[in-house]
Amino acid sequence: MKKNKATAALLWTAGVVLLWEGVAFFLANILHDKMANAKLPYLHSIIYTIAANFSEISNAALITVSKAATGFALGAAAGIMLAVIMSISKTAEKIAFPYLIISQMIPVLGLAPIIFNLVRNMDLSRIIIAAYLTFFPVAANMLGGLKSVEPEKRELMYSYAAKKRSVYIKLMLPFSLPYLMTGLKIAAPLSITASILVDMLGSKGGIGVKLLYSLYGGEKDIFWASVLVCAAIGMLSCFIIILAEKILIPWKKTSSGGEE
Repeated sequence: MKKNKATAALLWTAGVVLLWEGVAFFLANILHDKMANAKLPYLHSIIYTIAANFSEISNAALITVSKAATGFALGAAAGIMLAVIMSISKTAEKIAFPYLIISQMIPVLGLAPIIFNLVRNMDLSRIIIAAYLTFFPVAANMLGGLKSVEPEKRELMYSYAAKKRSVYIKLMLPFSLPYLMTGLKIAAPLSITASILVDMLGSKGGIGVKLLYSLYGGEKDIFWASVLVCAAIGMLSCFIIILAEKILIPWKKTSSGGEE
């Protein structure tokens, strides 16, 4: 099973690389498009640009990732806490859940400038927006996991005089881990996106700044290198959660649907 997955991933990657290089070749040498290097440069030239400017690009990416990770952690912690509170109290769920849904109707593009105007700190704005985007999927999925525990299992533990705290620690929380991981896999790339977005509002550092300045400065190589790094960071964040899922709940089915 693992060999089949590895082979499929390798073939998929090779297919993407060949398609990218083929389209770039078609634009440059078949259509003779003068803007071919700007529209879609060769993938190998983008990788060369990343290698040639590795220190500069990696430092910018590290700034963005560090703030996104902080916001992700805070948003996940707040989402888990609220989910537990809502699972304990039906009143709390009825009050909080509608507002939780309404909060996600606010476009991030509109919310980010408001947050920055309030806090007047770019780093703090990154963290708040990342936490905001992380909060909902974590809270919603965690609550779904907590509510999916069969009543018979809870009643069995209560019949052995287990306290509510023990029921949550030994039954409810472990049972809801797969749901939590689903929420974290959704939230991780979103937190990266949020941090990149706030970079573009006028930050002095970050991969989003590099992306914006290179676009308007005509540095197409740096622009595409920054785009590729942004995509890689987002995918890596999701893979980290998948790895954590395999470590924490190896007995469960993976998100791909196969048994471990």
